[in-house]
Amino acid sequence: MSAPEFEVELASTGRLIPVARGQSVLSALREHGVDVVSSCEAGTCGTCQTRVLEGEVDHQDFVLDPEAQGEFMMICVSRARSGRLKLDL
Repeated sequence: MSAPEFEVELASTGRLIPVARGQSVLSALREHGVDVVSSCEAGTCGTCQTRVLEGEVDHQDFVLDPEAQGEFMMICVSRARSGRLKLDL
């Protein structure tokens, strides 16, 4: 795996998951054995909606309105603008 572009912290355990350039958060989580529900993997269905506890998200989905974007992200397509995202997982 190439050098991580950012990290995802799992709030439940404090575990850090590296996310490489071009890799989805969903893919990185699965690669590290974290089971997350998803469906379309294109940012249109909302199945993988995850609460963001810390960090700045680069939203790439077609589901969340601006208010929801302040609290959630679609981990199948959206990325981090900060070096780390802490997710409610």
